[in-house]
Amino acid sequence: MSTLAVIQARMGSSRFPGKVLKPLCGKPVLLHIVERLRAAPSIDDIVVAVPDDAANQTLRTYCREQRISFWAGSETDVLDRFHGAARRYGGDPVLRVTADCPLIDPGTVEKLFAMYRTGEFDYVSVAAGADAEGLTAGRLPDGLDAECLSFAALEQAWREATDARDREHVTRFVWHQKKRFRCGKLFAEAHYPTLRLTVDHPLDFELVERVYCELGREGRIFPLAEVIAFLERNPEVAEINRHLIEAQNYRAVLED
Repeated sequence: MSTLAVIQARMGSSRFPGKVLKPLCGKPVLLHIVERLRAAPSIDDIVVAVPDDAANQTLRTYCREQRISFWAGSETDVLDRFHGAARRYGGDPVLRVTADCPLIDPGTVEKLFAMYRTGEFDYVSVAAGADAEGLTAGRLPDGLDAECLSFAALEQAWREATDARDREHVTRFVWHQKKRFRCGKLFAEAHYPTLRLTVDHPLDFELVERVYCELGREGRIFPLAEVIAFLERNPEVAEINRHLIEAQNYRAVLED
């Protein structure tokens, strides 16, 4: 079995429709994510899990034209779509990344794999986004989110989950049952400022575009440290979407 990265992607978005294929310094957001994941040595294969409806035909066509592997499945039962991709491409373990993270950091992904490979966990996640809600220390910026889990844990979730939130959020069934699954969290090794590096709103895209225009070069994958340094030198860029940080609400995902 190979180490598989599954990128969850769709064209629909209530706040920013079509963001996954929006050009970012000459390349669609999705392609930047694929290239940054390809820079992680532990990843053997990458597949995009995309809805199978007509609204996402453009996305499937783009993947086909770019020779990016994809799996089409239910838009609403994301767990089923994700599981189908992992089963078809033989992933174990499976890395979950969403298509709103064009600054996903290969170095952080490698640390997550190293944590998983200790054999102590069924599921590990980066302390970012919803998984870091309430943390006062050890949190990485939103947009560095990634999760790694065994195919066995994914299979159990797929077979047993009945809560609509578990079907939508893929790993919720696993990390809500810490007595059943061995769950771990990758904390930040340094203190990071509170930043929003995800793309869920046009203002998020504006910030990320400024980062790429400054640091991006064809064929070069810049690390998280350079992103942080750039934003510290240019605090006005970090302010572009700062008010959106306070507006985040993970309650629907986290509550029992």
